[in-house]
Amino acid sequence: MILKYDVLVIGGGHAGCEAATAAANMGARTCLVTMDMNKIAQMSCNPAVGGIAKGQIVREIDALGGYMGLVTDATAIQFRMLNRSKGPAVWSPRAQCDREKFIWEWRRVLDQTDNLDIWQDQAEELLVESAGEKRVIGVKTIWGVELEAKSVVITAGTFLNGLLHVGRKQIPGGRIAEPTVRNFTESITAQGITTSRMKTGTPVRIDKKSVHFEDLEIQEGESDYHQFSYMGPHRVLKQLPCWTCYTNKAVHDTLRGGLADSPLFNGQIQSTGPRYCPSIETKLVTFPDKDQHPLFLEPEGTDTNEMYLNGFSSSMPIDVQLNAIHHIPALRDAKIYRPGYAIEYDYFDPTQLNHTLESKVVGGLFFAGQVNGTTGYEEAGGQGTVAGINAALYAGAAGGDGTTADASFVMKRDESYIGVLIDDLVTKGVDEPYRMFTSRAEFRILLRQDDADARLTERAYQIGLASRQRYDWWLEKKERIDQIIEFCEQTSVKPRIINGFLESLGTAPLHGSVKIADLIARPQISFQNLSEQLPLLKEVLLASPNRTEEIAEAAEIKLKYKGYIERERLFAEKMHRLEDIKIKGRFDYASVHDLSTECRQKLERIQPETLAQASRIPGVSPSDINVLLVLLKR
Repeated sequence: MILKYDVLVIGGGHAGCEAATAAANMGARTCLVTMDMNKIAQMSCNPAVGGIAKGQIVREIDALGGYMGLVTDATAIQFRMLNRSKGPAVWSPRAQCDREKFIWEWRRVLDQTDNLDIWQDQAEELLVESAGEKRVIGVKTIWGVELEAKSVVITAGTFLNGLLHVGRKQIPGGRIAEPTVRNFTESITAQGITTSRMKTGTPVRIDKKSVHFEDLEIQEGESDYHQFSYMGPHRVLKQLPCWTCYTNKAVHDTLRGGLADSPLFNGQIQSTGPRYCPSIETKLVTFPDKDQHPLFLEPEGTDTNEMYLNGFSSSMPIDVQLNAIHHIPALRDAKIYRPGYAIEYDYFDPTQLNHTLESKVVGGLFFAGQVNGTTGYEEAGGQGTVAGINAALYAGAAGGDGTTADASFVMKRDESYIGVLIDDLVTKGVDEPYRMFTSRAEFRILLRQDDADARLTERAYQIGLASRQRYDWWLEKKERIDQIIEFCEQTSVKPRIINGFLESLGTAPLHGSVKIADLIARPQISFQNLSEQLPLLKEVLLASPNRTEEIAEAAEIKLKYKGYIERERLFAEKMHRLEDIKIKGRFDYASVHDLSTECRQKLERIQPETLAQASRIPGVSPSDINVLLVLLKR
C-alpha cells in the first residue's frame, strides 16, 4: 500500500502537532504518523505549559498561528505570570493544564484542520533517493505501508530506542506502558547522520485521597486578564490550587541508602540528563549540604485524583521512592499510582541541521523536538512550527519550491526566542538536554512576552500561516497601542492637578507641566493608578473594543522602557551587519592557517551561513573572526 503526501510528520507529540498543523494550514497535503491517536500531544512529564522563557516561546508559537497557546488556555486549571517583581523583559506566563483535556483539545484541532490526515502506525525505515544529492522520499512503516512525501519531519520524542529505568530494572519503552521504536534510528544514521543518547526522568504520581493537605502550603493561581493566546477566549475551566512542601533529613537519608541501586550512580545509565531539572537523588549528591529541597504538589486535572510531585523526579527503586516520600508529613500515608522513572533515548546532532531545521545531509528531511537534543514541550513546539513551515515551503506550499533561499523561514536572534533556540542548536550543538532561559537571549528586552505578535504575526501572515482573522486583530491592537502612546506623548499634565498624587507616592512633585509619557516613565506610576487621577487618560485606555488591559499593558511597557528598547534595537542592528556577511562556501577552512586549529575544525564541521553565526561557535575567537574579515576584504 502506498499513500502520497506533500509533507509527512513522524510523531504526534508537541513538535509533531505544531509541525503538522503549520504545514497543512499553509496548503501542503500533510500526514501525521503517530503510534496512538489517543495520546496526541501527551504531556509525558508535568502537565504544565510555559515558565521562565518557555512562556515567551508559547506566545511566539501563538503569534505565528500555532495552537499551543490556544490549547493551553482552553485546558488551563491554574495560571500565573512568573517574575512579576522584575522587569517585563523576563515576565513569563505559566499554566497548569488538565492532562486529558489537553490531549482531546489537540485532537479536536487536528481533526478540524484542512489538508491534514492522521495515520496510526509506526515508522520503521526512512526512504531516501541517493541518485545525486540525497533526498528524502518518504518512510515505510512496521505494517509495510509506504508513505511517500516531498518532505519529512522527524518529531519522535523519546521513542527512538527508548529504555526505561526504575532501580536496576530496565524495560524498553518510549514512555511508561508504551513501546519503543526500533530500527528507525538505524535507517537514519545509515544516511550519514550522527546520533547519541540522552536521558530524562519524571516523578511519582500520587493519589489525592491519601494526601494530608493540612500540612501543605497552598499556592493559588491568578485570575486576571493574562493568558497565552492573543486570539482565544479567557480561561474556561475551574481554577485549582497547587501546594508546596519540603524534603527533610529523613527523606534524604532514605534516598542515600538506595543510591547503590540508582541507575544514575551505579553505571547503568551513561547518557546525560537535564542539568536544570535534576532528579532528587542528583540534588542530594550535587548539594550535600542542603537539608531540604522544595516540592510542589500539582493537580493533573479537574476530574482525577492524580497529582504530580514536582521536584521529585527519580529512577530509584520503587520501595526507596515510596519510603522516602512517606517521611514528608503531608505524604506520610501517600498512595502512588506509579513510580518515577528515567528514560534513555536517541537524539541526532543538531549541528548537522540548517536554520530551517532541514538536514545538511539529506534534502527535504527536517528534525524537531527532543530528537534535536532539547527538553520541554515549549522548545519542541517552537521547533515543530519552524520545521512544519519549512517542510511545507520545501514541498511547494505558499510559493516555495525548496530550491532557493527565498523558500525558507528563519528567525534571527533579536526576533524570537525560537530563533535563539534554533541558532544555539545548529551553531553550538548540545552536550546535555537544551532548555531555554531568558539568560540565553542577548536581546531579551526586545523578546518580551507581551509583544510576540508585534514581532511575528505579519511575517506569519505573509507566508500563509497566520489567518486573516489573527492578522486583522493584530492590526487593530497595533493601532490602539499607537493611539495610546500618541496621546501620552502629546498630552500635558499641570502640577496643580497631579502634585498631591505624586507626593502621596513618594515621588518628586512637578515644577511645570510635563507630558503623560514622562510621568509614566517613573517607577512608582502606572496607567492603573494614574488613570484614576486623569479621567481623560482613563477614557483613552478604555476605548479599545476588546483586550483593553492587554493593550494598555503593551502601551505602558513601550513608554516606560522606551530608552532601553531603543538602545537594544540599535545594538541588534549593529549585529545584523555581521549577519548580512555570508561566508558559507567561501572558504576552505582547513587551508586557512592563520585560524586556530580548534577554529578550523569547528568551522569545517558546522559550515556557518554568516560571519555572525561563526562568531557564536564555541572555540571561534574574536581574533579568528578578524582573520576572516581580512580575507573577505582581499
